[in-house]
Amino acid sequence: MARTSPGGKPSRVYRSAQRTAQAQHTRGRIVAAATEQFASLGYAATTVRSVAAAAGVSVASIELAFGTKAQLLKTAIDVAISGDHDPVAVLDRDWAAAAKATATVHEFLTAIGRTLRPAMARSAGLVLAAYAAAGTDPALRELAERLSTQRAATVAWIIDGITDRAALREGVTRRDAIDQVWLLMDPAVYHRLTRYRGWSPARYEKWFTDTTIRLLLGLPREHPGRPVPGVGRTQPDCAGRPDLRG
Repeated sequence: MARTSPGGKPSRVYRSAQRTAQAQHTRGRIVAAATEQFASLGYAATTVRSVAAAAGVSVASIELAFGTKAQLLKTAIDVAISGDHDPVAVLDRDWAAAAKATATVHEFLTAIGRTLRPAMARSAGLVLAAYAAAGTDPALRELAERLSTQRAATVAWIIDGITDRAALREGVTRRDAIDQVWLLMDPAVYHRLTRYRGWSPARYEKWFTDTTIRLLLGLPREHPGRPVPGVGRTQPDCAGRPDLRG
């Protein structure tokens, strides 16, 4: 939009791309510093001043960009879960569309596990910091409740994806299934298995897939050349033709 300066010369109001990029870079630096401190020190021991010092910015800059320390933690968690700063809901992302396009339960859960594993690695410590402080900080209590609600919504989406491909085993209700997978996806479970049991993130990913299948469908783990009934896997029959049972 063109304007006239006090001297009578036309000027143009525009947003500098370089300035925007610098602001995004600074924001990323702040979030990275906050992520490291919240995950390693906890919420109470992390201060806006210590984050500012680590990020090389002023306290005022953080307060202007994020508001409160609780809001800074919320932003760090959102970025850690998604893996980027894009404001796109978890279930609206490409990984969810790719998972929905799969044919079998095993393929569906494998696609989810590929996203769940790095998301857990990035976010588990931050989410646990929020839960730990929720008892004394009302802002963190609200955040913890929101995180639990979001996890339940994601798990419900997973259960619906499973039941689109196979029937739950007898006696398992949709609510039972949601509760069981909600627990498997608990960041405390991931944290304890990888930190105290020495599991690799890849082992957690495989365990999540295999355990979900066993709990909800009552099926053995998938092995090469071995039919897995009920999960829609194509296996050759004796005549070499595809057997589409299940």
